[in-house]
Amino acid sequence: MAFQHHGYSEEQLRALEEKVLCRESQVSALLDIFGERPHYSFPSIFIYGHTATGKTYVMQTLLRVLKLPHAFVNCVECFTSRLLLEQILNRLNDHCPTPENEYSSYERCDTLNEFVRLYKQVILNQNIQDETVYIVLDKAEHLREMDANLLPGFLRLQELTSSNVTFFFLSELVWEKFRPNTGCFEPFTLYFTDFNKDELQKILAYDHPIEYSADFYAAYINILLGVFYTVCRDLKELKHLAALIFPKYCEPVIKEEAKESDTRKLWRNIEPHLKKAMQTVYLREISSLQWEKLQQSSEETGQLKGLSAHAHVELPYYSKFLLIAAYLASYNPARTDKRFFVKHHGKIKKTNFLKKHEKTSNHLLGPKPFPLDRLLAILYSIVDSKVAPTANIFSQITSLVTLQLLTSVGHDDQLDGSKYKCTVSLDFIRAIARTVNFDIIKYLYDFL
Repeated sequence: MAFQHHGYSEEQLRALEEKVLCRESQVSALLDIFGERPHYSFPSIFIYGHTATGKTYVMQTLLRVLKLPHAFVNCVECFTSRLLLEQILNRLNDHCPTPENEYSSYERCDTLNEFVRLYKQVILNQNIQDETVYIVLDKAEHLREMDANLLPGFLRLQELTSSNVTFFFLSELVWEKFRPNTGCFEPFTLYFTDFNKDELQKILAYDHPIEYSADFYAAYINILLGVFYTVCRDLKELKHLAALIFPKYCEPVIKEEAKESDTRKLWRNIEPHLKKAMQTVYLREISSLQWEKLQQSSEETGQLKGLSAHAHVELPYYSKFLLIAAYLASYNPARTDKRFFVKHHGKIKKTNFLKKHEKTSNHLLGPKPFPLDRLLAILYSIVDSKVAPTANIFSQITSLVTLQLLTSVGHDDQLDGSKYKCTVSLDFIRAIARTVNFDIIKYLYDFL
């Protein structure tokens, strides 16, 4: 058995071993911290790690399987101190706001002092004063936006209430981003590492469909990770993709065109679908229902359509030119502007007027930041009609940033003004340029 601890039954530890995969060291550390039920645990534990590393799942599974008294609260749902404090009391008292009680809380609680008093009442009413009570705050980074005394108070609640209580904070940020300037009680910190490829394979292959063999599904997951692991290691996104694409992987088997062991045929069938799905990694641009509709329409037309929502973006006339100007400013060296946008510039040789590092393809190096005045100068030179620098133009730049087609670089208080980068691909900007009859390739230095 992976977990050995004399405070819990073999049945509970076996259930933990079955439900929690690839987190043995973290679970063992937490079991040691918990100790036996009557024992005082450490006052506060801070658990951190990247998204989808199992922080929430491990804590929820531990508390439920071991049947420990606890309150599990997501701070995203509680955007004020009062809501957070009342939600903790509701969970500890098994109170649920419903239409029958007019969605009222267990008790009104506005301050930390009131919370300490009410907490003592709750543990007496629930008869749990003789064992450790665990209060877990998920997405704990939202605490930083609440009252300044809340976090220091939670960290030493055990001392304030003179009771056996342990506070857990789950966050993607490190503890140094939380520590108040005035100082506070330091929590015990525990780090959840990212899953490696073998661990992701084991976790994703664990819940295989019952109608298919475990080896068949494991081979599918191996193919999926071979494609996506280099660009996406988020377990949630990979689970979504695995469920989304698996029906297409099974098609040849269902139609009896291939056997489960014919991996080459299965790969040839799924390869175009994987290429298209690469466009939606991390973006989650479409739902599973939309994916199925796209597959049906692609089968009718005989080709797979792209999934990217950017292909359907409709922009105002001048916003298109702004985006084109931003792309040119991002991928052309600043010293080439005279060549492209001044009519009587004379002849300039490509190799002589650029610095050594500027001779490398800019599309390989990625977009470079540019100032606002350069963007506007390029805009005025490529638009046929005369454009005045009105508030409408500046608002369209803000809209492009909101749509994540441009990104703002640096701080607002920079002395040299705002800088931007263009985040769209070459294919996307060529599609936009075609709608306004602008040949962008002629204005890109890499294609001279």
